[in-house]
Formats: sequence, structure tokens, C-alpha cells
Amino acid sequence: AAAGRALPSAGRSKGDIREEVWERLEASGLAEFPRPVRGRIPNFKGSLQACCSLRELEVFSRAREVKVDPDKPLEGARLAALQARKTLLVPTPRLRTGLFNRIVPPPGATKEMLRRCATSQGVREFSVPVGLDDRAQVDLVVVGSVAVSEKGWRIGKGEGYADMEYAMMVSMGAVQEDTPVVTIVHDCQVLDIAEELLGDHDLTVDYILTPTRTIQTNCKRPKPQGIMWHKVSSEMLGKIPILKTLRWREKQAGKDVTLQDEHPALADTSRAAISDEKVMAANPQPRAAPGSAHVGSDPVNPKSEGSDTITTVYVGNLPGSLRVSQLKSALRELQVVPAALKWQGAQHRAFLDYREQGAAHRALSSLQGLSLGGNALRVELAKSHRNKG
Repeated sequence: AAAGRALPSAGRSKGDIREEVWERLEASGLAEFPRPVRGRIPNFKGSLQACCSLRELEVFSRAREVKVDPDKPLEGARLAALQARKTLLVPTPRLRTGLFNRIVPPPGATKEMLRRCATSQGVREFSVPVGLDDRAQVDLVVVGSVAVSEKGWRIGKGEGYADMEYAMMVSMGAVQEDTPVVTIVHDCQVLDIAEELLGDHDLTVDYILTPTRTIQTNCKRPKPQGIMWHKVSSEMLGKIPILKTLRWREKQAGKDVTLQDEHPALADTSRAAISDEKVMAANPQPRAAPGSAHVGSDPVNPKSEGSDTITTVYVGNLPGSLRVSQLKSALRELQVVPAALKWQGAQHRAFLDYREQGAAHRALSSLQGLSLGGNALRVELAKSHRNKG
């Protein structure tokens, strides 16, 4: 293993280190499917052996809920969690539809079935989404890495998802300051990393498992304390719907949620003072149906309201004190403004019409787990895509 150790990283960027590790794994014949490993959390010969060491860690024995990333080299870690009958949480790919899925093997699952549940296909087949209000309490975090130092400093593949997942877990109260973080790599991925390469958003690790060693890093560098909104771009916010929900919650709690590419003036609270009439200015005002407030359908084309392309999202459990303007404000903040909004406050519900199915599903994802006026909203696709209330 010592011969496989990489050189110190002095004077090199994170990108240089990634390229060296990917090249070393491929050139030495250590790289495993999926290949090439470049651009990935690399799979390697001996990954299952390294994952088996997880069972020997006391922090694993004590853990009840374990979050393991979906990368191929961590398949053995997911299997270990399932075999030990722990609650296994796996982040959704690129966080598109939420933060976690809980893997639920079928009753009486055989060893072979558990192995299948630990694969990427099994994660898709046997998973149940975990909402923001499901009170996940993660006792152990297992992440993939491209490179890691014995001091616990980690380099991922460069997209920032593992760092963001951890920050989101902090934001939703799923991890604490002392929640241990483990990474599983080949010996040649353990190398010196210059501390100046680390940012305050970078996740550090407490344990490193390789095919030959278990390293306790005793890392003292603080882990991210939550989402650093000034480092989040509008593009990332658009790609991760649940991030919009967390941003809305933190804004309601009085936190500064100004984005990296957002002019400070736009995040000012004066934005909340925009008149309700302008909330959906892009949509002409409608003719209201009797007994309901119907906002934003298209009077120019009366067929649009009855169009089969409309997908309707039902929002229930609205508090009696909530005003339609407050719901509109939330929809605007989460960037899921509907083509039409049917408000039925007396029945504690509203219906949101979207002209594109994709937009409706983004709204479902963004509104999942949202609380307004102290009530956790119930959000689902309406029974009919053209619900007339």
C-alpha cells in the first residue's frame, strides 16, 4: 500500500490532485467499474474489503441511522448498514427530488436481496422519500472522496454535492456538531493536502477506511455550520428544489439568505412589500369562479383553463389565519409561481395549476415539508389534473 501513496500536494490545486488520483488509479490497474473513474468518486479494487472495516468501528455499532452516499465504492457500506438492521438513508441523485431516500428492504429479505438493495438499482427500487419534517436523526455519515489526508481534509469530485448535503442536514437538524463522518478510499487516495486549499464550506472527515488501514483523523477543523447562502448560486438553487424550501425557512427565521450572484438590494426585506397584485404580474388576471378566488388564468384563451395539459397541485392543511397573499409570497420565493391559483381558504386548501408537468413536479418537491403559519402543508398532485374545486 505504501508504494501506492501519492506525493505531497504542496503547490497544487484541488483539480491537480483529483487528476493525479484518477490517473494513478487507472494506470495502476486499481480502477473498477464504472470506468473511466475520471470525474467520479472512483471505485477501486478492495472497496468491499475497506467497507467491511465499517462494522468494526464503535461509532457504527452505536449508530441507528446511517447516511451513505450513492457512489459505487460505498456499496459495501450500504450493505453493512442494511445487514446490521440500521436505518439507511441515501441522498437522492444530485438532490433533484429531495435530500434523502430511506432504503426499505422487503419483509424477510434474504442476504441476496439485501445485496441488491445496496446497489444503485436497489436504491431506486426500494426507497421511500424522507421529507424535511420527518425528523431524520443521522448518527453516522459515510461519504465518498477523490482524495483525503490523514488530518481529515477531504477533496470530492468538484461538484460540491457532499458538502451541500452535509450543510442541508445541519440546516434541517439531522446532524449535530459531533456526528462522525467516515470516508472509504484506496490507500493511494490518502495523501497530504495543503490546508490553504480548504474552504469553510468543505466537509472534513473523522475516519478513513482503506483496504489495509483504519485511520482516526482526530480532525479539529470545524465542519460546516449550515448552508452558506453567499456561496450558493441561483443556478444551484434552480437545480436543487429542496434548497429553495430550506432557504424560505431560514429567511422566515430572520437569517441572511442572499445568494452568491444576487444583488444585496434584491434580498432586502423591502421585497416582501411588493404589492400582492404584482405577485403574478406575468399572468393576466382572470374571471373568478363563484365561491373561490381564482388567480392568474388566461382570459385571452378561455380553453387554457380547461386544457388537458394543465397539471394541478393540491395544497392542503392551510391555517385558517393564512392569507392568499402569504401563499403567493411563498410561491414566488420558491420560484414555483403557477399559471393559476384557486384559493379555497375556508376549506383550508388551494389548487395550483401548472402548464408544464415538470413545473408541477418542481412545485411538489419545493413545497414538500414547507410550514406556513405553523402548519406543515399537505402537498400532492390533485386527483384530477383539471380540478374544478
